[in-house]
Amino acid sequence: MDDLLQNKEWHSVSYNHVLENLNTSSKGLNSTEAGKLLKMVGPNILHRQNRESAFKILLRQFLNPLIYVLLAAAILAITMGKITDGIVVFSVIIINAIIGFVQEYQAGKTIQGLLQLIPENATVIRDGKQKNIRAAELVPGDYVLLQAGDKVSADMRLTFVKNMQCNESILTGESLPVEKNTDIIDADAGVADRKNMVFSGTLITSGTAEGVVVLTGINTEIGKISALLQTTTSVKSPLTKSLEKIARGITYAIILVGILVFLIGIFRNYTFIDAIFFAITLAVAAIPEGLPAVITIASAIGIIRMAKRQAIIRHLYAVETLGSTTVICSDKTGTLTLNEMTVQVLWNGKQKFNVTGVGINTDGEILKNDSGEEGNEEEIGELIRAAALCNDATLHKKEGHWKSVGDPTEVALIAVAGKFGINEDELRNKWPRLDELPFDSAKKIMATLHQSPSEEKIIYLKGAPESVIPLLLNSEKSLMSFDTEQVRMEALQLAGTGMRVLAFACRKVDSKHSALIMEEDLCEFTFLGIQAMSDPPRLEVKEAIDSCHNAGITVKMITGDHPATAAAIGRELGFMNAERVITGKELQNLNTQELQEIVKNTNIFARVSPEDKLNLVKALQANGEVVAMTGDGVNDAPALKRADIGVAMGITGTAVAKEAADMILADDNFESIKAAVEEGRRVFDNLLKSIVFLLPTSIGLGLVIFIAVLFFPSEGGILLIPMQPVQVLWINLITAVALSLPLALEAMEPDVMNRPPRKPNKPLLSSLIIFRMILVSLVMAGGTIGLFLWEYNIELSMGMAHSQAISEAQTMAVTAMVLFQVFYLIDCRSLNFSVNKIGLFSNPFIYIGIATVLFVQAAFVYFPFMNRWFHSSPLKAEAWGVSAMVAFSILIIISLEKWIRRKYFKNIKT
Repeated sequence: MDDLLQNKEWHSVSYNHVLENLNTSSKGLNSTEAGKLLKMVGPNILHRQNRESAFKILLRQFLNPLIYVLLAAAILAITMGKITDGIVVFSVIIINAIIGFVQEYQAGKTIQGLLQLIPENATVIRDGKQKNIRAAELVPGDYVLLQAGDKVSADMRLTFVKNMQCNESILTGESLPVEKNTDIIDADAGVADRKNMVFSGTLITSGTAEGVVVLTGINTEIGKISALLQTTTSVKSPLTKSLEKIARGITYAIILVGILVFLIGIFRNYTFIDAIFFAITLAVAAIPEGLPAVITIASAIGIIRMAKRQAIIRHLYAVETLGSTTVICSDKTGTLTLNEMTVQVLWNGKQKFNVTGVGINTDGEILKNDSGEEGNEEEIGELIRAAALCNDATLHKKEGHWKSVGDPTEVALIAVAGKFGINEDELRNKWPRLDELPFDSAKKIMATLHQSPSEEKIIYLKGAPESVIPLLLNSEKSLMSFDTEQVRMEALQLAGTGMRVLAFACRKVDSKHSALIMEEDLCEFTFLGIQAMSDPPRLEVKEAIDSCHNAGITVKMITGDHPATAAAIGRELGFMNAERVITGKELQNLNTQELQEIVKNTNIFARVSPEDKLNLVKALQANGEVVAMTGDGVNDAPALKRADIGVAMGITGTAVAKEAADMILADDNFESIKAAVEEGRRVFDNLLKSIVFLLPTSIGLGLVIFIAVLFFPSEGGILLIPMQPVQVLWINLITAVALSLPLALEAMEPDVMNRPPRKPNKPLLSSLIIFRMILVSLVMAGGTIGLFLWEYNIELSMGMAHSQAISEAQTMAVTAMVLFQVFYLIDCRSLNFSVNKIGLFSNPFIYIGIATVLFVQAAFVYFPFMNRWFHSSPLKAEAWGVSAMVAFSILIIISLEKWIRRKYFKNIKT
């Protein structure tokens, strides 16, 4: 039994063979056998991995090298009696941990969504009787009865089928319901082609069937997806990787320099406590405590902007990843297309008519292909009427929205009738249906008998062209001349473009004819024409794809649909190399290296399985691509989770797809992905500006402390240090955050979608940026130390007490460093251009940030409680003036550096 459960080829043998191998029959299992099997194979449920506890997630927020250094600094500060300093450092750690915890706690619900796809009950034959049992109790060998509206509860081999269709889009991505049968199918057929089976979680849309359960629980197709989701790991964003490298570098540097400072202090005869104090101060100075907060808040601002453009971000890191995307792998159905069948072409045997408007609505016209005039009653009236009458679907507008009931193909026929001015309810009242032959999947036709307003009886016929053509009058007897071969060729030509083609015919019968359709009535029909339909591309998608191509982003289609359909959509939307289509069957014959080579030049993949989608994403990532993957079905979930950025559909997407994704499109529109990429690039640009603004401050502060340890004496038993640890934190966290946040609100660069994506392996900080940061750090450190010594010596010369002179000099040093940041902020608004180029007032938030910082710095200087907390002292007005003059030098120096680079090094960019 175990070997059979792993067999993937139930579709390739007769159902009698399946029944025999599973020791069952149409009378089902007996309850005793079923009970034994249930113990052996386990319940028909999808097991869910235990979610990580909230405590574990919170604990992980502290597993960061920079946090280790800060924790050590805080503990040492408290040990040395500097309680306020230690509490401030601890506060910084706790704030960052809370932000990270809230981000991560949202994930982990994906498998729960899969559980909801399995129905609670199933109708089976057991002990020779029909019973309703819990779906969890199904076992291989159970004989199950299915009917329209049922959700399938296990993978089954069908043994009897009557006009049954099944919606398998959650597994295959194919928008149309699949006709089922009991025929034997090739062993290597993919899931979408196994028409003699039904799969757990799919929906029976019409007809009835019987089948034998062959696979349950984790062994079903949906179970395999569940297993893939549990073993698939998410990848880190490019920014996260870059920041981790920077964090490691900063940590190692801080530890080494901290040890060096400690040793220098001992060498210079500082007490052990004083040497430790200097090392702590250096650590606090060099760590950019404000950086995690800035990245989080800047990303959150990007999330708000994206939401306004219909892109809802679930994870903060996804904002930046979008800006680095190099490949977008898009599902076809519902993303590139509407997932609403639409009639596009009519042919009456002589002339073609194009149908305008898309989707399930009656907006549009039917125009002659040659003249553009509207089709009239004589030319297409009978064809459209036949399609509306030989039809069981309905389409109505309710509360401003179109609602449909029935097969998508039939709904499309009703919609085109509405475009011709026909209301199906009124038509059906005038032409009452007397009898019908329901659609037969074997004969591929449907026929209905109607009584016309003039009391005539007419049979309308629709079906596949190859099934309708043999039932037509020969051209000599027909009132309307047509060529059977021409009909066949026209149907083939339309089908070759990826459209679904239906032929229509009618036959008038004697008014005394019975109100029933007899078998002998299915002959000598008059040909009325053809209607060809497809799931049309969204109107705005082509422009969005062109925009992505201009931005250096490759767009690939990965779909479970038919290769011809995928190729047709690809050509229409302007996919590069659209003629080349690779199927899932071909992919499965490739090794890892061959797959990585194939994905470089192939942009359309069809008839792919969930494993294929996942492997394609992995292959692209192995090639160094940053991959965005879109999808809406359960079959897309593993690839969505693995991709650098998973994008789910908000309207048509399953709960599973949404939980596996990083971003949800509120309008299911590819255009919104392009908009999100724009915003992602803007966020990255602005985050880089924030990082380039923050890091020199920390480096500059570290230099201030290091130089003080190397050269400054200890005066009167008091350490001569330009800033105390708590003052350093004030600069790094409060002022740095308030000043860098406005950079996150800078406008989008004009060339944002006309430049290639940032290479994933490219360092976050280029050599030019590093040079600039070193220059800024040196200027800030030199200016701050110079002002500290200047103020300290002036106050001493005026007879001020040594401790008070140090306090005022430290306050002036802090003020100078804050003003350096104010002027440097203006330079950071663009890394390449002058302030005049981007507009002095194009971002008013910059000036709000500056005003806020100046206000709180004034509080730092003059408010008594701030003086107590931060060991600061009030300053005279001239001290502010001197500090501002020195700090202004940074604006001049960096503006000059930009000008020199633009003039003499034009090809070098940050």
